[in-house]
Amino acid sequence: MKKKISILIPVFNEEQNVEVISREIHLLFQELAFDYEILFVNDGSSDNSLAILKQIAEGSNSIKYISFSRNFGKDNALLAGFQYANGDALITIDADLQHPIELIPEMLALWQKGNEVVYAYREDRNKHASNFNQLTSKIFYHIINNLSDIELEDGISDYRLLDRKVINSLNTLHEDRPFFRGLVKWVGFQQIGIPYTPKARKFGESKYSNKELLRLALVGITSFSIKPLLIAIYLGFVFSLLSILYIPYVIISLYNGWAISGWTSIIVTIAFFGGIQLMILGIIGLYLGKLFMQSKQRPHFIIRESNLVL
Repeated sequence: MKKKISILIPVFNEEQNVEVISREIHLLFQELAFDYEILFVNDGSSDNSLAILKQIAEGSNSIKYISFSRNFGKDNALLAGFQYANGDALITIDADLQHPIELIPEMLALWQKGNEVVYAYREDRNKHASNFNQLTSKIFYHIINNLSDIELEDGISDYRLLDRKVINSLNTLHEDRPFFRGLVKWVGFQQIGIPYTPKARKFGESKYSNKELLRLALVGITSFSIKPLLIAIYLGFVFSLLSILYIPYVIISLYNGWAISGWTSIIVTIAFFGGIQLMILGIIGLYLGKLFMQSKQRPHFIIRESNLVL
């Protein structure tokens, strides 16, 4: 009996890409000894993505779709796919055609050898990423690797194969804002990475602005570590000790009748320590905000329509 592979594709305003990627996957699996399904998750697209998904789903029993009531974010789209896909293994791939589907046979071969997670990481981004984006990416992965108990390769992507055991484990997690690049590493199992060179985007534009990438970085760091809180404590101790060193200077100056520095130094000192305090309060507030949102227990997504039996 053939094993079944689920291909999970989050979609957000990819009307020019969904038909192309579904056709390429169909052609690829004609040469592979696996049954398959393609599960599109429409994450509140405002273009014609949903209409096109409905059209191509009518002509193929292997194409399924889920459409959200609004945009809930890529990781929540992945979560929906994890919950409703029924393959023995699942491959997540972006709809923008930058992930080379030619890697899928290699992923499947590594899975059959016993690897339960096969993930892809970008090997060469010089052609498709600016120097600024490359620098910020390196900084992000350096920070998260030093602040958490997981280790992410620079350039790790959402292009991966997951065994059914891994999917079942991920479905037991109930985080408010899941960060699956980290969670997949956190759950463990036997994992192996393979490099890939991203293709150029043919249609549409990237959905990740610098602001969105910063938000993703904050979610990733605070989801796997409380070390920023420890750093805030250490900063408080350090600057408290430094302020104590100022006391002997004041006493000696008063005793000898020396003039003490005027308002400029005071204002600069107040502004500096005020900034440190606001930064520490911001870190604490970020963690409190995560607890607040988690306590609401709102659903990660709301399905508006689907051709699945939900």
